[in-house]
Amino acid sequence: MFLEKRDRPETSCGVALPDFDMSPKGGSGLTVSASQDDLGHAGTKTKHLDGSDVLSAAGVDMSHDDPNLPCLTLRMWFIGIGFCILGSGVNTLYTFRFPSVSLSQSAIQFLAYPIGKAWELAVPDWGITIFGARHSLNPGPFNHKENILIYILANLSFMTRLSADVLTEQRVFYGLEAGWGFELMITLATILFGFGYAGLARSLVVEPRELIWPGVLGNTALNAALHGGSSKEDVSSHAYAWRSKRYKFFLGAFAAGFVWYWLPDLIFPALGYFTWICWIAPKNAVVNQVFGMKSGMGLLPFTFDWAQISYIGSPLIVPTWVIFNILAAVVFWIWIVTPALYYSNTWLSAYLPLQSNAIFDNTAKVYNVSKVINAKQGFTFDEAKFAAYSDIRLPVTYALNKFGLAFATFASLFTWLLLEKRQELSNLVRQVRKANWWTKRGPDTRFEKNVEEDLSSPHLDAPLWWYGVAILVGLFFAMFACEYYPVQVRWYGAILAFVVSGAFFVPIAWVFATTNTKISIELFCRLVAGYVWEGKVLANIWFFSLGSISTTKGLAFAQDLKLGIYCNISPRHLFLVQAVGLVVGTVSQVAVLNWALNHIPNICTSKAANGFNCPFSRTHFNTSMVWGAVGPRKFFAPGAPYRALLWFFLLGFLLPIAVYGLRHAFPNAKWLRRVHVPLFLGGMGYIPPASGTNYGSWVVVGLLFSLLIKRHCKTWWTKYNFVLSASLDCSTAIAGILIFFAVIYTGASKDLSWWGTTVHTMNGHLLVRLGDSPADAEIGWEIQVALVEAAQRTLTMDVA
Repeated sequence: MFLEKRDRPETSCGVALPDFDMSPKGGSGLTVSASQDDLGHAGTKTKHLDGSDVLSAAGVDMSHDDPNLPCLTLRMWFIGIGFCILGSGVNTLYTFRFPSVSLSQSAIQFLAYPIGKAWELAVPDWGITIFGARHSLNPGPFNHKENILIYILANLSFMTRLSADVLTEQRVFYGLEAGWGFELMITLATILFGFGYAGLARSLVVEPRELIWPGVLGNTALNAALHGGSSKEDVSSHAYAWRSKRYKFFLGAFAAGFVWYWLPDLIFPALGYFTWICWIAPKNAVVNQVFGMKSGMGLLPFTFDWAQISYIGSPLIVPTWVIFNILAAVVFWIWIVTPALYYSNTWLSAYLPLQSNAIFDNTAKVYNVSKVINAKQGFTFDEAKFAAYSDIRLPVTYALNKFGLAFATFASLFTWLLLEKRQELSNLVRQVRKANWWTKRGPDTRFEKNVEEDLSSPHLDAPLWWYGVAILVGLFFAMFACEYYPVQVRWYGAILAFVVSGAFFVPIAWVFATTNTKISIELFCRLVAGYVWEGKVLANIWFFSLGSISTTKGLAFAQDLKLGIYCNISPRHLFLVQAVGLVVGTVSQVAVLNWALNHIPNICTSKAANGFNCPFSRTHFNTSMVWGAVGPRKFFAPGAPYRALLWFFLLGFLLPIAVYGLRHAFPNAKWLRRVHVPLFLGGMGYIPPASGTNYGSWVVVGLLFSLLIKRHCKTWWTKYNFVLSASLDCSTAIAGILIFFAVIYTGASKDLSWWGTTVHTMNGHLLVRLGDSPADAEIGWEIQVALVEAAQRTLTMDVA
């Protein structure tokens, strides 16, 4: 719903776009972006950026589109496919290694620019004419559309880790080598599911102009900085007062970030783990639990490492109300509820690390899943071995965040959807009824028309049936692979995974499009598979892959569709580039995976050279053993310690109703309009392995820029904020890769040792005797994961 038009300067789009109410309240559309009043006091008159100003600040300019600008050039295909193969290869190869390294999206977008400009200068203008159209090796200046299409094509290389982990898990840990046919089909199926979801739901999750998709604003800002923006863009909001052009600012910030990252990543790692209170009291268990970074609550979030700050994404590109919701979640769930549960020894959690992504047995040792399964009988669960060994114990943050809050988030999504997005759902039904699936040409409705302006696009739209065919092809591949190969899921399992993924896609995409926060449905898929295919571990991993990974990939495709809108890319060009990218990325990923498993000696074992011990696949293996072999029936059985976590489903169902009622009871309460229940419950999905320090530092930096700097240095913020975010992402990624290959991988840093490289790890050890445990074990813990008050008293573990 458009608000009343006000007198203000034109935006970079050439028209005065409507203001957007950036609060997540319901009843007036998906009204969320970065132009909220930043929690200003009622009654005060403060000038704030609206949605169009935010897009202009991020380099989005739709007023000077040249539809004839060459973009599907031979140059674009050559560079884009090259980066897709390179990215898929590097990222797949290093999923096997710890510590890992990856080639990031922003780095590829940046590196494509000098390569494209060099091509422009060095390659001759040779070409041929086909059907009246000339195809040249050098069609002219390297333009912004080519650059962004290279990024979109190569973006598929960053969706490899989850798929590669699952394939490795099946082949190495379960001993089932199904062959290239299965690996190609199942990987393509997960990608095609996501590709089809994004296209079919684009009118609901991509095209609405109020859905900003903050995650792409750094890319648009980088593209504008590299290729230059319009003069109107530079003078909006009096940005001309700052004389430095965005390109020069980007280069300066990139150079500074590149040089600085050598300190926390190599020379002075303690800057990244700046838990200085723990350095003062390294042998105090409680201090390390409260202020520790790796396995503590991170109560004072200090870090000078951009990789740590942006662990969950850049804090410079998200709306202020999102940051406040995350802050509320961290304070309540991590800094209040977590210590209350831990120090009251709820679930016997005081015997375990406060935070860890590992699972434990009743002697507080890491759970050995091999003790409860029969490997020779297809990795089936052995009830007798389970009873003789131990039940499963979880660290408090793992139980609370990965289980309790995940349950609440799943339930809240649908209550929130029905209460606050009814209008959007009814609009979707009307659009489906009126949709012409077979149209060859139609207006580009990617942006709603203003009542005063006609913003229709000359670009050809991509018919919906194209994406429908992609869905059907993916479903065929999934059903055939599950039925033909012995992976326990069967054809109906593929259909069920498709339904689950589709049911969650729209609400999850809405959350991501407004908050830049991904909500994972991994646990939901694991639980469904655990109940339907109880005791079948392969069914668990492939139902998770088809149901959860496809949703994650769909979000990436939808985000790229929004990026295409911002950069004036034809929808049909986007479809073609994404289709080619998913095929090339899949083939290169499977090829590198097979090469690595066949040629790297002792891969996925402790004897592997250079750290190729497959840590991520091993984690997935443990997870699938818990939910596939042991199963949720035993984990949440009557009398089981964690059965109470099921009450979080009720919490998630009721909390949106309570917030909805309070908004109507107190319509003038501004802060209630900014409460986003799914974000409050599911916004901390990276904990563990992320910690309160990662989230806390993210909040601090985000509020510094979105409140202090934007209010008091609005001119600077308008021109440089998103460019700074892109430059820090690029410099950190490129410096990290260079440090790894040039210094760490070659062994040049093996003798680098001084106080700054060891102080954050010199926390001593604590020996704790757990009385009355089955093994009466004496366990050594690092002090940062020490047991609560274990140095002062002996606790008795009640082993059921």
